[in-house]
Amino acid sequence: QVQLVESGGGLVQAGGSLRLSCAASGRTFSSAAMAWFRQAPGKEREFVAAIRWSGSSTAYTDSVKGRFTISRDNAKKTVYLEMNILKPEDTAVYYCAVAPTYYNNLESAFQYAYWGQGTQVTVSS
Repeated sequence: QVQLVESGGGLVQAGGSLRLSCAASGRTFSSAAMAWFRQAPGKEREFVAAIRWSGSSTAYTDSVKGRFTISRDNAKKTVYLEMNILKPEDTAVYYCAVAPTYYNNLESAFQYAYWGQGTQVTVSS
């Protein structure tokens, strides 16, 4: 079993920055990729960013390209999401997820078998 704990959410003004962290634990932890998804009130959960656990491949949804950066620390089993130039439309609950096996498309939600509890990000205008 894999446990994921997100942190770093909060309230920030438009144009500001936040850094989310997601720490993974579990005796049998293995991962092909880790990702961030988000869900705004009244909307479906959407892909934000993902990173391979080995190598340098990343993926971002178009709306965050150039503003968000995903990174990882393999030794700490932690993935980060650096969010800059935040906009009110970035307001959502952000979820960390782990894909235990390799799949070609990093954005596909079905490959992510483990999910965190979510952390709230609120961007005021």
